[in-house]
Amino acid sequence: MTTENAEPGNAVPADEAGVRYDLDGPVATVTLCRPEVLNAQTPAMWAELANISRKLPGGVRVVIVRGEGRAFSAGLDVTAARGDSDSSLARLAQLSPSECADRIAGFQSAFTWLRNPSIVTIAAVQGHAIGAGFQLALNCDMRVLAEDARFSMAEVTLGLVPDLGGTKRLSELVGPSRALEICVTGRRIPADEADRIGLATAVVPNSALGEAVNDLAAAILAAPEGAVPEIKGLFSGIGQRSYADQDRTEREAQTRRIRDLAGIGE
Repeated sequence: MTTENAEPGNAVPADEAGVRYDLDGPVATVTLCRPEVLNAQTPAMWAELANISRKLPGGVRVVIVRGEGRAFSAGLDVTAARGDSDSSLARLAQLSPSECADRIAGFQSAFTWLRNPSIVTIAAVQGHAIGAGFQLALNCDMRVLAEDARFSMAEVTLGLVPDLGGTKRLSELVGPSRALEICVTGRRIPADEADRIGLATAVVPNSALGEAVNDLAAAILAAPEGAVPEIKGLFSGIGQRSYADQDRTEREAQTRRIRDLAGIGE
């Protein structure tokens, strides 16, 4: 699958990795398309997600991540994890600690690009979003949930830890204590609780999920192009900044906007 020749409004066909990429002007939609296994994820899918991130056109302002069928993603494909591929748990265990960490860093890159300050990312979540599925949604800036959505950080049930960039965002959204509880229990979090504790940007009826996400994307695109990434930048790392540091960050961002609007930006 490639994106270089994608024309606005045309879908790039899915390949064996189970990921589809659609481009419609400034909106890119990334779809996990293994509905027969509830979009369970594999290293091949992660490689394709990372590949899309490298080829994303510069004019894209909003990225929507969704799952085909009745679930967003059931998480790691356990068959692949327990198989004999180069990325199976058994093969990873045979690597040196540094090699194993490097391999996991490659997996993480499939998720962490969704935090890129130049784009706003939206997860459209229906049904199960478990483990890697939950972390994929967490790496997005916003999460619009259907009423049947269910989150679970289920890595602990396999004796593993969350390692795809989800723990910091989870802690930022719900607080360290609740984030720890969610991770060590692996329990299911229904949409109404996700909304109550801050995991959901919105919860809508299942039939309205696509429309709600499209409306949100349209509202983002209605804002002046240069302002949105600057606003996203104000919130990136905000938890580590003092009030004085945040005030300075606001001043610097506003100065850039004023100069840009006056046509004398860098």
